[in-house]
Amino acid sequence: MSRRKIVAGNWKMNLDRMQSRGLAAAVAARRSEAGTVELVLCPPAVYIETVAAAVGGGSTVGVGGQTMHDKPNGAFTGEVAPPMLVDLGCSHVILGHSERRTLFGETDAAVNAKTRAALNAGLTPIVCVGETLEEREAGRTAAVVTTQVESSLGGIPAADLEKVVIAYEPVWAIGTGKVATPQQAQEVHALIRELVAGLASAPIAERVRIQYGGSVKPDNVADLAAQPDIDGALVGGASLKADDFMAIAAAFGRAG
Repeated sequence: MSRRKIVAGNWKMNLDRMQSRGLAAAVAARRSEAGTVELVLCPPAVYIETVAAAVGGGSTVGVGGQTMHDKPNGAFTGEVAPPMLVDLGCSHVILGHSERRTLFGETDAAVNAKTRAALNAGLTPIVCVGETLEEREAGRTAAVVTTQVESSLGGIPAADLEKVVIAYEPVWAIGTGKVATPQQAQEVHALIRELVAGLASAPIAERVRIQYGGSVKPDNVADLAAQPDIDGALVGGASLKADDFMAIAAAFGRAG
């Protein structure tokens, strides 16, 4: 079946307010280049409102957070609650990014709680999974990804699971310039779809969108976009330049 492709830009801890406004406005102005591909920009939390304003109210460019807490409010200094993201204009939120897992100790259980909270708040969660270089070289990719998917998404009602976007991001390919071969990526994406079928059903698994993330660039995206189970990209460094980001989105648009 045809799934709507989705390309999201994770700006991480980069850009200032003026740069954020300019980049968001440039992407919104060039929206048509992506065809029917869903576009999402995920700036640092302090610039979410600026970016939401720059893409315009009711825009066809979505805005997302890079993480969030699983509680709607409370004594959690420095954290951002799901309703706060919604209040600022967010439609999406990245959860369980490898940097959150490795640098900040986020567990699968934490990602599961956040995913439930995001869905309850009306946000589309982009749930990240992926293995380290050591795990891949040890032949543990399937085992690691299986545990992450089943633990991060387990117990979520099938009707809600259908709303989740999953991002496969091999940790060894993030910010390294390395990229999984199209065949390697497709193999894991197909596995993830099988796992979702086990958690919900085959029809729902066919509707769930699975992105690839890991040093995606204009010069390597075409072969990735051609794979049957790769439904878009979670873009890091290349999302900081409108030309690169739109070239990646356009490649998925051409792939249909």
